[in-house]
Amino acid sequence: MSPTAPRTAGSSRTAARRPTLEEVAALAGVGRGTVSRVINGSPRVSERTRAAVEQAVAELGYVPNRAARTLVTSRTDAIALVVPEAETRLFSEPYFADIISGVCAELAGTEMQLLLVLVRDQRERDRLSSYLRAQRVDGVLLVAVHRDDPLPGALEELRIPAVLAGRRGEQETLSYVAADNEGGARSAVQHLLALGRQRIATITGACTMEVAEARLAGYRAALAEAGHPFRPELVGPADFTEAGGRAAMRELLDRVPDLDAVFCASDVLAAGALQVLRAAGRRVPEDVALVGFDDSIVARHTEPPLTSVRQPIAELGRRMVRLLLEEIADPGRGRRQLVLDTELVVRGSA
Repeated sequence: MSPTAPRTAGSSRTAARRPTLEEVAALAGVGRGTVSRVINGSPRVSERTRAAVEQAVAELGYVPNRAARTLVTSRTDAIALVVPEAETRLFSEPYFADIISGVCAELAGTEMQLLLVLVRDQRERDRLSSYLRAQRVDGVLLVAVHRDDPLPGALEELRIPAVLAGRRGEQETLSYVAADNEGGARSAVQHLLALGRQRIATITGACTMEVAEARLAGYRAALAEAGHPFRPELVGPADFTEAGGRAAMRELLDRVPDLDAVFCASDVLAAGALQVLRAAGRRVPEDVALVGFDDSIVARHTEPPLTSVRQPIAELGRRMVRLLLEEIADPGRGRRQLVLDTELVVRGSA
């Protein structure tokens, strides 16, 4: 046998022993609970404290025992981003890309894994329900909320922490983050009125969504404030798709050929409307002024560039994550509901 260097029992134990949570806390000068909150990604920690804990973790080489923590806390360290729409909408509409970007940016500094779940039919809805009942995720982010969607009610029944992008109605009981949809729409129509437009039409989103109703309410409020009567024939129902915008614009031109402005409930709708106006020989903005909503990449790439109501979509995604992490870390915390400001961005279409 070849000779080997002597090893003491103490040095062997030191090499094999894992640093503990208590040692991290002692080195960082904080309590054990604070270390746990930092490791679990809770936003309820100051940046200075977070930095001290992260430095102590790095110095000691601390690695959380995730399997043991899952057994004790029933935590999975995963959240689901649920989109109850077809993949064609997910990949064609900038809104969803911006939401996902904001969610991923906020989760980047945590240990949470993100699961993207599309729910396109009843079978997939049932499968998701079974997945949630098995406690496979710690919380849910739900976007594109429809009023009759059973998923929010199921989340409440299962007592799973959840945050919505938007709300089902004024009496929403779950946490949500939304843009000021009514106020944004009002500002868009006020702008068109200030330009001297008299026959202002609107193309709405899906009537099953509160966001579409709120933007229609803002349109009506701006007209009422200016003393203009509401004319139902100037309302073109659609479904937040480019094809819907084209179809609604054709119908509006048939009913009210002398309209001189259109407020669309999204930039994608406005892009569809713009195609129809151009095909009909209507100049934008000379003959018909056009305004969208979202201030997405679509607004900057139309010709002319689109005047649009900016809603901070990526920030909306970040705020949703913060609320959800707070609910996961503190299940007894009350529901929170945030409304983010909007801003009218004026470009060539109006």
